[in-house]
Amino acid sequence: MNDDRTARRDTAPSPPPAAAASRFVAGSYANEAGRRDYKLYIPAAAAARPLPLVVMLHGCSQDPDDFAAGTRMNELAEAEPCFVLYPAQSRAANERGCWNWFHEAHQQRGRGEPSIIAGMTREVVATQGIDARRVYVAGLSAGGAMAAILAGTYPDLYAAVGVHSGLAHGAAHDVVSAFAAMRGGPAGAMRGGLAGAQPAGRRRHRTVPTIVFHGDRDTTVHPSHGARVAAQAWPGTPRVAELIDDVPEGAAFQVERGRAPGGHAYTRTIHRDAEGRPTGLEHWVVHDGGHAWFGGSTDGSYTDPQGPDASREMLCFFAQHRKA
Repeated sequence: MNDDRTARRDTAPSPPPAAAASRFVAGSYANEAGRRDYKLYIPAAAAARPLPLVVMLHGCSQDPDDFAAGTRMNELAEAEPCFVLYPAQSRAANERGCWNWFHEAHQQRGRGEPSIIAGMTREVVATQGIDARRVYVAGLSAGGAMAAILAGTYPDLYAAVGVHSGLAHGAAHDVVSAFAAMRGGPAGAMRGGLAGAQPAGRRRHRTVPTIVFHGDRDTTVHPSHGARVAAQAWPGTPRVAELIDDVPEGAAFQVERGRAPGGHAYTRTIHRDAEGRPTGLEHWVVHDGGHAWFGGSTDGSYTDPQGPDASREMLCFFAQHRKA
């Protein structure tokens, strides 16, 4: 009997290997422009194949953990596997934790915060084996404004951009003009005088697909900035806000109206080319929406759970675009 028990014990099957677990790790990156910390979400499926990367830029007074909780982007990154990078603004660089989108020194390629975030992005892409054709950037408020700057200055790095409650690249050049712009100052407040103008340092060889979210009751960043971001991203496109109630016959864009379940009504405009194909521009106007990430969780700050789900819609939009 002892020998039989030994045989059974020796031939018992080994337990299956434990499944890989997701991780949310801290790191930092530095170049000649400065150093910034970050958090990186690594999904459980990271080792299976090269995955996309979404860079998420928080708003003022937020941090990576708060922004991750509020947007629920890490949860979605498990369902639709991708890495998520959350750069953290330094309080030494801005006492309110805002990205310095309103200073000219931080609006150009190879300088200031754009160079730090771009360098951080490239390092993570290289070290994590990420699919470099599918690298995206999105942000809220000051983070949305910095995302627009990154799309303008590094179109060779980012395949698409999401701007939530933000401002266009070059909307201000100092603190005074920033507050004027946020209140909805004239288009002439933008460098160059037009909402669609190309700021200094913007590389024109590629137009970056852009998805915009803005609430029409936003009292922090005037709702007109959603249309200005769209106009700058794709010069020559109609001003969406002027078309919601009167869509011209044969217009080269599609307007959809809907309502999030139990939440806000919205107007979604998809711009199309002369053949009716999507150009890579979506503009969401959320009715009665304020200055908050739509569809977010109350576990984070500056969120509005009444939808529509900006995180999910951005990921769907990003999935349609990759660099050649």
